[in-house]
Amino acid sequence: MNSEVRLISGAMVTLAFSVSVLVVLPYFQVHDAPPLPGLKPYTSAELRGRAVYIGNGCLYCHTQQPRPAAMGPDTARGWGRPTVAGDYAYDSPVLLGTMRTGPDLMNIGVRQPSADWQLGHFYEPRAYVPGSIMPGFPFLFEVKAKPDEGETALTLPPGVAPAGRVVVPRPAALDLVAYLRSLNRSYPVPDADTAARP
Repeated sequence: MNSEVRLISGAMVTLAFSVSVLVVLPYFQVHDAPPLPGLKPYTSAELRGRAVYIGNGCLYCHTQQPRPAAMGPDTARGWGRPTVAGDYAYDSPVLLGTMRTGPDLMNIGVRQPSADWQLGHFYEPRAYVPGSIMPGFPFLFEVKAKPDEGETALTLPPGVAPAGRVVVPRPAALDLVAYLRSLNRSYPVPDADTAARP
């Protein structure tokens, strides 16, 4: 009986210490980080696109947190500077991601600003990145004989669009691209130490 109490007490102390160091302490360090100069709030279209990003599980394969050079080659890959707490001031929840099956998407708005490229890549990823394992999202598009008034058909590589038809992005696809293009954290960080603190 005495050893069971010690075991349970030890487990509870270990759990409490872990939660304090890994959850509570970081929360108090960054929970009120002000937005950095250069960071703009999301527009309504970008917020709708963020919901599409979450709803389609993009965060399961993509991160939004370029790492410092000492932790990985993200800067060498051209993914931008390491992010700081102030870069996420308007994000709730913060979509850091858990795994990199695909590239980090922070600063994708700088690396690939073309809306046409982004839309075509969502329709058929392998037409733009050979060997890509990203699934296509054809349900974000409509295939029709001709675009309606006010719509613009995608310009796709030869052989990608169905013969005699055009591919038109639905509003959700346009919103998703607006969100990705807003992921621009290329502005300078005044001081990395103060940027991480409130």
